[in-house]
Amino acid sequence: MADTTQSPAPLGARLARIDKAWLAFVLILVAVAILDTKQLWPTIQFASGALLHTGPFILFAVLAIGYLKATGTENLIAKAFQGRETRMILFAALIGGLSPFCSCEVIPFIAALLAVGAPLSAVMAFWLASPLMDPAMFAITSGTLGFDFAVAKAVAAIGLGLMGGYGTMLLKSTPVFTEPLRERPQVGGCCGTKKPFSDKPVWKFWTEKERRDTFRETSMENLLFLLKWLALAYVLEALMIHYVPADWIAGFLGGSGVMPIILGALVGAPAYLNGYAAVPLVDALLEQGMSNGAAMSFVLAGGVSCIPAAIAVWALVKPKVFFAYLGYAMLGALIAGVVWQAIA
Repeated sequence: MADTTQSPAPLGARLARIDKAWLAFVLILVAVAILDTKQLWPTIQFASGALLHTGPFILFAVLAIGYLKATGTENLIAKAFQGRETRMILFAALIGGLSPFCSCEVIPFIAALLAVGAPLSAVMAFWLASPLMDPAMFAITSGTLGFDFAVAKAVAAIGLGLMGGYGTMLLKSTPVFTEPLRERPQVGGCCGTKKPFSDKPVWKFWTEKERRDTFRETSMENLLFLLKWLALAYVLEALMIHYVPADWIAGFLGGSGVMPIILGALVGAPAYLNGYAAVPLVDALLEQGMSNGAAMSFVLAGGVSCIPAAIAVWALVKPKVFFAYLGYAMLGALIAGVVWQAIA
């Protein structure tokens, strides 16, 4: 006899389990099929070709992140927060710009560091640099926007971390940075709350089953993550190139002055969907006339202020420190945009 005591899940709960990126991808293609049928196949061709072109970089990024996670390399990051404050800031910015942390992992990691007395200046340096660059981001950026842009963004990420870290150290006695922490910070995250520096790295991870499982699971998670966001981004890129007038982009974000760089930062902050999805969108904007400096300010301001990265900060510190964090992001994005515009 069938069990009729359990009712099916409500429609809202079932809809909530649908991945929003894949849902948006499908809905966009359906809308194109209905509203402009002849553009559907060119859009699919463009997105598929772009994914195939980026495929080797995706594979490298997936394997690199899996290796870093399985070996426990991220455990070394804690060493950046030991010793003199000036040294801590330097290493926090360097490691933050290269570490494999996702934005949600930053929350428990930083909470643990603050709990053991790490200075806010070093934490700020790590916070600012961490969401801007990691091995996967470097590979995807290099494959789409070019190696030079990827290197420049990595340097800018580290520079932004240094600016925020040393700025916070110099201003730590001001009202903005005194008593910076919330009374009960929220330390949870989608990646769990285990400290990432609980043991030493094991470089030959394949000798342990648990680490092999970590490599497999992490690689698959990142593969699906990158595929869904890049597929969505390439579809949006195809539609942007087709429907958005290039003259409009060139007039709004083009040119050699400072104003396009400022506008790039201001537009990037609220418009940023995801670090990986932003890369193809910036590629489309550059193709339509966006200036190099505006592109750099867009990815920097957007990366630091995007929702996952901002939540990591908001969850742990008081609003005054949060707005200082955003201020560092905007200032650093403008400086990097001006420099990149001059040398690109």
